[in-house]
Amino acid sequence: MFGSLIAFWFELLSDWGYAGVIVLMALESSVFPVPSELVIPPAIYWASQGQMSFWGVVVAGTLGSWLGASITYWVARAVGRVVVVRYGKWFHISPASIDRAERIVHRYEAGGVFFARLLPVVRHVISIPAGLIRMDFRVFSVVTVIGSFAWCWILAEFSLYIFARHPGADLLGNPEQMVKLVQHEVLPLVGAILVLCALYLAGIALSSRGKKADE
Repeated sequence: MFGSLIAFWFELLSDWGYAGVIVLMALESSVFPVPSELVIPPAIYWASQGQMSFWGVVVAGTLGSWLGASITYWVARAVGRVVVVRYGKWFHISPASIDRAERIVHRYEAGGVFFARLLPVVRHVISIPAGLIRMDFRVFSVVTVIGSFAWCWILAEFSLYIFARHPGADLLGNPEQMVKLVQHEVLPLVGAILVLCALYLAGIALSSRGKKADE
């Protein structure tokens, strides 16, 4: 079944071009997450073949991410926490994950949302608590766009790097191999982002303690 979905996503990208990137990345940032590793790399491959442009794919991916995140934000804001917690399990969103994301947004607000946009899995969840606590939508949009652009650009660059390292591999004919390669290559980058996120959070915590001590 997953193989059939991958084939459908690849066909959508091939037929729709930038519009396909926008639609799939919007799903990636919603409660119907499509792995971005299955969207940006094949789109970049077709860009390298002249069917699309590198920056066109990055911009389309950013727009789609913002669109999906915004819809999720407004739905969560409209229905409230009780409904989200009750029906989140239908979309594999546990109450515990909502609680963790909500604490991050409550405490770190824009910074928490920004770093969440750079991390797999967390990206599609972070919009929910942002809507639940009624975070300023303009601030939410700015950090979402910046974070999404950074992630799409990084993933696009890594895709070119992977294609250059495996010139003879039939990655479009073997989507699972493409996913494995991208996920393997991107692990050090995700680790670096986690370290930066930890340093940021530690800095915020130390600054908060310093202010309390001064008071």
